[in-house]
Amino acid sequence: MVGAVLTATAVVASPAGAGAAKGCFDRTKEPYTSVVDSHLHFRPFGGRAIPFEEVTGYLHKAGVRHASVYGIGQTLPVDSGCTYYLDCPGTPVTPSMKNDLVNAANYVETKPQNPALTLSMTFMDLNRPETIPPGIALYDKEFPGKFRWAGEVNLVKQALFPNHHTPATNKNIKDWAPFMKVLRERGIPITIHADLGNDREPTKYLPLMEETLRRYPQNKIVWAHMGLSKELATLDPDQHIRILERLLDAYPHLALDLSWRVLEDQYFSKPGVRAKYAAFLDRYPTRAIPGTDFVASRNKDYKVYEEELEVTSRINKALGDKAFRGIALGENYFRLNGVKETAPEVCKAAR
Repeated sequence: MVGAVLTATAVVASPAGAGAAKGCFDRTKEPYTSVVDSHLHFRPFGGRAIPFEEVTGYLHKAGVRHASVYGIGQTLPVDSGCTYYLDCPGTPVTPSMKNDLVNAANYVETKPQNPALTLSMTFMDLNRPETIPPGIALYDKEFPGKFRWAGEVNLVKQALFPNHHTPATNKNIKDWAPFMKVLRERGIPITIHADLGNDREPTKYLPLMEETLRRYPQNKIVWAHMGLSKELATLDPDQHIRILERLLDAYPHLALDLSWRVLEDQYFSKPGVRAKYAAFLDRYPTRAIPGTDFVASRNKDYKVYEEELEVTSRINKALGDKAFRGIALGENYFRLNGVKETAPEVCKAAR
């Protein structure tokens, strides 16, 4: 927590990237926290949400200048009384448009510019792909041109199994073709949650992601959390990195999502492991984007967001300058999202 406090002080005093457009970014003086949050849930699974403008205030205060606005596509019943699915095993969690539409209405009303926000479609039920094109058409009608991202959507999420979630099948994946064509033609990235496996069977679900990539190699697919999860805490990092390298080499449009503090807590923080992942990201400096995976339920506040930003940004400290620019300073996100912005170069003298 001491590190978090120090980082917070630095962020408030000098927001990440402040003035960077006029010169290079000095890593010895500026904070290491990411200026992009590509994975931020403005709405909770259930219960009250933090108000939209309060969340954007968190971003501004923390020096985050760009964010993708996720809802939570999988919502708890309105009468459940739960805010988090893990607290209510047995209660069904089902895809819904509700959170996306609330986010869009708030976005249109507040017209945020700093931070710059990208609305995301999270309603997509990958097990019922026939429902997705009509949903996109509805969004086009109600909020034309506003949704420029898709996901986080669940291909397989083991944490939701007690809430009646089942993995999509190869048949489902084949039937995604119509909506994936829409995303591809519009250049819209899709963030997919696809667990690799669990401690007993570390790569049990890898074939589902491989089938997705095989069928849709031209789509901008972002693999949430690099396939990791709480259910997979003991995967050998070298094995994981080999899987990622193989897929990144085979599929040039695949990107990795570094969101969620589970990556830091279960992997990066272990002795010797951070250096392995940093070296891997340095070999693929243009293929990963940062995020917090913060869920804006009303029982949280700025301090929680601040901590999650700091924790998920710790890997940045170990990166070389090119990967740091691509990830922490947002260059990879800007390119993936079609944002007309360029991250500053890292000052050579600073390293």
